[in-house]
Amino acid sequence: MMSAWGNRLNDAATHLPPGAQLLGREWLGFDESGHALIRFQAQPAFTNRHGTIQGGFLAAMLDSATGICALAALSPDQTVITRSLDTRFLKPATVGPITARARVIERTERDMVVQADLVDAEDITVADATARLRILTRK
Repeated sequence: MMSAWGNRLNDAATHLPPGAQLLGREWLGFDESGHALIRFQAQPAFTNRHGTIQGGFLAAMLDSATGICALAALSPDQTVITRSLDTRFLKPATVGPITARARVIERTERDMVVQADLVDAEDITVADATARLRILTRK
């Protein structure tokens, strides 16, 4: 799993897409249980009228985390696109670091299901999601 990720990790670290840059995405690696760990930086500009992070930014973080986790499980000639993202907002999130823990829970030749949680600096789960992704061959 991690060997296919080697070149992609280097590319992801040096060539972040604009959305990932905005979210402050940082690849941290895998934990002892095999979850992909991705850190985001929730900015003051992401807050809503209540002073907490707008749900759309949390959903974007979950979409990014599930996608990058899926890529880590694929060969270099494959990629994924998100078909659906079922998101739950569990607790208010505040400005600061938010870490995603993501893992592949199901895979076929054409599809993948990835689950992810977002955890704040106090280790409280603020949101989670299940992504259904389509596996494609890179052109």
